[in-house]
Amino acid sequence: MPQTPPFSAMFDSSGYNRNLYQSAEDSCGGLCYHDNNLLSGSLEALIQHLVPNVDYYPDRTYIFTFLLSSRLFMHPYELMAKVCHLCVEHQRLSEGDSDKNQMRKIAPKILQLLTEWTETFPYDFRDERMMRNLKDLAHRMASGEETYRKNVQQMMQCLIRKLAALSQYEEVLAKLSSTATDRLTVLKTKPQSIQRDIMTVCSDPYTLAQQLTHIELERLNYIGPEEFVQAFVQKDPLDNDKTCYSERKKTRNLEAYVEWFNRLSYLVATEICMPVKKKHRARMIEYFIDVARECFNIGNFNSLMAIIYIYFLNEGCANRLPNGHVNFEKFWELAKQVSEFMTWKQVECPFEHDRKVLQYLLSVPVFSEDALYLASYESEGPENNIEKDRWKSLRSSLLGRV
Repeated sequence: MPQTPPFSAMFDSSGYNRNLYQSAEDSCGGLCYHDNNLLSGSLEALIQHLVPNVDYYPDRTYIFTFLLSSRLFMHPYELMAKVCHLCVEHQRLSEGDSDKNQMRKIAPKILQLLTEWTETFPYDFRDERMMRNLKDLAHRMASGEETYRKNVQQMMQCLIRKLAALSQYEEVLAKLSSTATDRLTVLKTKPQSIQRDIMTVCSDPYTLAQQLTHIELERLNYIGPEEFVQAFVQKDPLDNDKTCYSERKKTRNLEAYVEWFNRLSYLVATEICMPVKKKHRARMIEYFIDVARECFNIGNFNSLMAIIYIYFLNEGCANRLPNGHVNFEKFWELAKQVSEFMTWKQVECPFEHDRKVLQYLLSVPVFSEDALYLASYESEGPENNIEKDRWKSLRSSLLGRV
């Protein structure tokens, strides 16, 4: 599949950035380094390290890593409030300087930080408090400079487009969910209403693999990097600060992806169990083997599985060290793994949409787990007394038959 410039290129092979800028303030400001690599620091020192000033702008790797991991220790809107306060302080000090060029140096740096935040973590700004602080700070930085005003306008328009696209996507998912029907229910009420199977809709395994790739990439594209942190991380016993676990999540795109993965699994099993004749079931199995082969050939692997390593990384390492410092060495590696996911999800699908096939994949009723068991027994028959009892129980509960 076509490649985009890797987001993970920010990191070297060990997961650390080798060109971290270490200012004089950092050396005595609660940040610990080894061989020029930031290993840990107090939360306040890390926030200070995020905010640019006249002579300093944080490395891009640091910005991504800290914005990703900071939500384990404080709400994004709380971080934004602190960043805004520090930025305003830097601006105020610059305004007091007789050299107005100092102000011209800091404003674009602050706008660049805000742009990187809105581009990489746009879902943070679904919070009205975030959006309000963003607008206030951005317009403060842009006052009096036409170039800065244009940059602010462009940043806000891009953010609004992303949030609007997310809302539209969520509406589509909600509609699909509300119209989802169990296949057995349809068969019981209208036995003749389902005449098609996947092979009548799409006889070519390569075409089906292409359409599965469309769905896969669309689902991945809407997952924010912060959702992995929210999903996998448990509260650290050494962390006594407020965390964002109690706050309602702003998105559930990761769950939507998992739901699609589960639906696809049940869809394949349903299609295999539906044919009455054994030779037709065998042909369906061969068809899906061909589909799987084509998915492999075009590079459509289950991307979520690559993220499971982030999970084990978290389970084995504490978020905070015994001295209260944030364990930033852990978060370098976490950010490296998530950045690789970010690179993959930016890939654009090169295949044309086949609306008929997509509609079938997304909306055709599938069997529930119990219905699949029943269909399997109906096709092959139970082999022992335990399976016979199970079969009878399923026929009674699902079909109302003894």
